[in-house]
Amino acid sequence: MSFESLRTQLQEAATTFADGPGALEGILLGMVDDVDRAVTEPLEIFPVCHHSPSSAVAMARRLRDKQPKVIYLELCEDMAPLLTELRNCRLPVAVQAFSSEVDGFPAEWSPLSVVAPITEASAEYQAIAYALDTPGVELVLVDRSTDHVFQWQRPESRQTDDEALHGDAVGVEIGDLRPRFAELEEHLLHHGKVRHWSEWWHQYVELPLGDSDHDTYRQVMFLIGSLFRRLAPGDPHRVRVDEDRERYMWTRMREHLAATGTDPADCLYVCGAFHAASRVAEFGVAGSDGFVISPRSATKWQHGLIPSSHAAIEAQFGLAAGSVSIAATEWAKNLRRTKVTPFQLEGQAGSRKKTRKPPALPAAAAELPAADQLTGFLQRPPALDRLDEAELLGWSVDIVRAARRNGYLASTADAIAVFETSILLAGLRDRARPTPYDFQDAAVTCIEKDVVPGRRDVRRLVEIMMGGDRIGQVGYDALPPLARDVHDRLAPLNLALHQRGVRRALLDIASEPELEPCSNLLWMLRYLLPHGAARPIMGERELGERPIQESWDLALGTHQRALIELGYEGVSVEQVLEQRLRRNANDPQATTATVLESVEDAIRYLHSPCLAGELGARALTVLSGERTVDGAPEVLRRTRRLLAYYRTNEPVLPQWTEQFVRAGYAHYCTLLPTAFTDEEAGVDQVAAMLGFLFSMESLALSLGCDRTQLELAVAQSHPEEPSKVALLWAAQVHLGTLSRADLRARCDALLTNPMSLPSFPRYLSGFVHALDPVPSLVDFVVETMSNAFAHLPDPLLLPWLPTLISTLRAKGSQFVPLLIREAGRVFPGRLATLDEWAPPWHDQPAAPAVRRNSGQGSALLSAHPATCDALADLLGCAGPWQAAPSGAALLTRHPDTAVAVEALLVT
Repeated sequence: MSFESLRTQLQEAATTFADGPGALEGILLGMVDDVDRAVTEPLEIFPVCHHSPSSAVAMARRLRDKQPKVIYLELCEDMAPLLTELRNCRLPVAVQAFSSEVDGFPAEWSPLSVVAPITEASAEYQAIAYALDTPGVELVLVDRSTDHVFQWQRPESRQTDDEALHGDAVGVEIGDLRPRFAELEEHLLHHGKVRHWSEWWHQYVELPLGDSDHDTYRQVMFLIGSLFRRLAPGDPHRVRVDEDRERYMWTRMREHLAATGTDPADCLYVCGAFHAASRVAEFGVAGSDGFVISPRSATKWQHGLIPSSHAAIEAQFGLAAGSVSIAATEWAKNLRRTKVTPFQLEGQAGSRKKTRKPPALPAAAAELPAADQLTGFLQRPPALDRLDEAELLGWSVDIVRAARRNGYLASTADAIAVFETSILLAGLRDRARPTPYDFQDAAVTCIEKDVVPGRRDVRRLVEIMMGGDRIGQVGYDALPPLARDVHDRLAPLNLALHQRGVRRALLDIASEPELEPCSNLLWMLRYLLPHGAARPIMGERELGERPIQESWDLALGTHQRALIELGYEGVSVEQVLEQRLRRNANDPQATTATVLESVEDAIRYLHSPCLAGELGARALTVLSGERTVDGAPEVLRRTRRLLAYYRTNEPVLPQWTEQFVRAGYAHYCTLLPTAFTDEEAGVDQVAAMLGFLFSMESLALSLGCDRTQLELAVAQSHPEEPSKVALLWAAQVHLGTLSRADLRARCDALLTNPMSLPSFPRYLSGFVHALDPVPSLVDFVVETMSNAFAHLPDPLLLPWLPTLISTLRAKGSQFVPLLIREAGRVFPGRLATLDEWAPPWHDQPAAPAVRRNSGQGSALLSAHPATCDALADLLGCAGPWQAAPSGAALLTRHPDTAVAVEALLVT
């Protein structure tokens, strides 16, 4: 094709505006060369822009005219098997490749995910629908594989944005067409009198190309792609990736042509306009074959379909909010105006049912040489689209109605103001017909107030009115086996769980035992899925307990993507949960507490003793390698729960629990002296260590542990922090190396010493924490607190009270009930008896003991001497009985023991 006329005009323009030929002339003439090269290629190239209504209409029209036998599509080649499942989905959806176990990529990239969104108003969907439903047509995906997407990606370019439906997946789109030169985009937006790129594209590309013929559309899109390509900044990595993609695609197409012998004239290559204007040596069916495609890595990829939405597409690809919804509205208008019949997959879910069979494709028209349509298109002034008053008036009435429903005080006057302001803004922006963006600005100007009365502002109301955020759905037949299995197993609930929104499930398991498997599955889903997918309202799952009644809020339809990605990890929920538990337990950063949590989950959800034993052995290994005691409180709580479960549900303790108790006893004895003096080890951790040692002591000793190790560990501990000193004293009382009288004397000394009074709350905090390892001290703690209140003067007591209260609230909340119960036992229950009440820990005057004379000696011993004789033989004390005429001499000389026993029995 000859573009000599256009070349001459552009050369003259370059000379005029650039004061002579130079770089500008090279750019302009190079753009014409790119268009000429693409147009004359034997294999027809169809340039598109992603989610463009004009591209979709032009594609539908071209497919009916040309009827190609092979369609080459710019999409990851490993996603091809999924396209047939699109008919079971309600668009928009995204084709996804996912991998949770990477091999050949940095571990911090995991999980890897690539999504390619597909909407009905897109050229790629028209090509897919035509190819899949037309006999004899082959669809070939030619873009780089998902594995190569990450092979060619720089580590610092990994996306970290989190969006509701696409998450942190890497997005690939067909027809990425946007200026990569920031100054160029700013220039276009400024002179186009628009705010963002989506509005500029709609005004200056979509509308002019909406009614254009095929040749004009192709040449204009080639020109735009060439312009953006030649004015792109020189990022070497991005340029290299773009060119490698083009080499990859042309290499794949030549391989297919050579393998099948297809005539290039019967093929159609659908790609972005940016790649259509390529200048690589591999371009075209006659290009060079020097490009070598590297092998894929060992990473195993899972493929599936996930729901998408207009908002997700806009967020991931940097489009203006509402632009995809506006594009869908323009698509419907273009179809009505041009009378083009779009292609749609047979049985497409969510589409209108066809009342009659679509007409058969007419015979392909003879191809005529393409003429130069670009020169005339650039010379023609833009056609002024006349004002559609009926459409604009309907918009104005609808937005006022929507605003009133959302709390705005809007009226008919506001509808008139929106109508007139839309026309005014369009005139200021040099267009006769207001666009949806003009109407949105007018609605915000006339209706929006200082405060938004509801959840949605006017801008959001306009987006909803223009089509809203349509959310797709993957049909049952297109779900992975795990997701289908979940829906099948929850069928007894009789809920439409495939729909979006929250469904309330009531399970009366006591009267309907067949619902217990549903309960088990829901608890596993709660563990695996994000918060809100399966949320229990009533009921809990504890170790060893059977469910009776439960109530759930289920939103599996809303979290369909998470359920689908769960299916990439296994074929059943139980298998995925088992893998997750093993992965958590074997993680290099796993602690003993996290591994014990996995053991509990294995019992709670899977009821698997074998898996619990395997994870328990892992907990033993992790415990032996730990050198800190940060997780001691959690280890103590979980160990106690597991031991209580096994003691009530199993005839004997599993072997791993015995080994864990034995190893834990030795481990914490070794670390105890260091923990007492380590500033980073808090009182919680030290109290938990003592709680493990004291509460597990009987079991540990029965398994062969030595109590001397614990006594030595306590003897070697020399803390300085007051709360830890109190813990040490409590431990010494428990071991018998410190009497209660000595402990009471030490506390009294602290209360009477003015230098130690400021730190007394910390001593008290230590005693409160000691209630866990030494619960018998609860009466002493109550005594110590009472003495503090009784003996401290107000100038010292009142400033201390806030510290005491905050200490009890922060450190001892779990022990406060013990203290209250003990105080209720000690203190009088009635006010009238308070004056006569004396604290039991105060020394009371002892009543004189009344000793009765034995008279004729110990009659009981004389009457029954066998017991004493046996004890004498055991002790090796042989000899005859001697009379004791004056009574039992031993009891007479030492009466205190008998008196104490008598007082104990009397009270």
